[in-house]
Amino acid sequence: MSCKIDYQPAPSLLENRIVLVTGAGDGIGRAAALSYAQHGATVILLGRTIAKLERVYDEIEAAGGPQPAIFPLNFEGATLKDFHDMAKTLDKEFGRLDGLLHNAGLLGRITPFDQYDPELWQQVMQVNINGPIWMTQALLPLLQESDDASVIFTSSSVGRKGRAYWGAYSVSKFATEGFVDVLADELQSQPNIRINSLNPGATRTQMRRSAFPGEDPAALRSPEAIMPTYLWLMGPDSTGVSGQKLDAQPPRI
Repeated sequence: MSCKIDYQPAPSLLENRIVLVTGAGDGIGRAAALSYAQHGATVILLGRTIAKLERVYDEIEAAGGPQPAIFPLNFEGATLKDFHDMAKTLDKEFGRLDGLLHNAGLLGRITPFDQYDPELWQQVMQVNINGPIWMTQALLPLLQESDDASVIFTSSSVGRKGRAYWGAYSVSKFATEGFVDVLADELQSQPNIRINSLNPGATRTQMRRSAFPGEDPAALRSPEAIMPTYLWLMGPDSTGVSGQKLDAQPPRI
């Protein structure tokens, strides 16, 4: 589905909504957290580096947004108990969840498969797909308490067409696309929850720099520039859109 790069959100688009953003400490996650808060959401900042989350927290407060919450969690070592403990805490504090952006991700290595370290492969799969899957399962009861819940899984162009040397990252994104299909199909009878995948495209982030060290970052869109699609998909204007593979920006020429 085409991007919503020209989407013009109402200032109160996400007012009174509770939205959890993973990988909220920097890059696209930080931009999404700030943008969601700017449009009225109470944002739960999840990430592994508390100092980064605290900086985003302070930015939201300084901008006059609703008071956010911080939930430190490292997907690499997270267990099923951690996800269910988190769900209990959020249930106690908020009682529901209106949005969930799965943004945290691990690149791994861009290398021939015959040289790929199996331990790193497992690590990438844990952060990019296994953790988000079991977190979603733990949070489903909270999402079901919402009148209009949106779950966004971060995809990639290499999760739609495989590319040499992208290894575990590419495979994890293919798995993400497949899981979105499965869960969206299962939840058809619950129209209050929509599940979609979103490919941010080439964006000026640390992960992009790691993947393409010779690329001129000035030629890329900033995380802030692709937020219209993130806002549209998280807000009520995308109600009824589920099981879709979306792009946050036009294809690069």
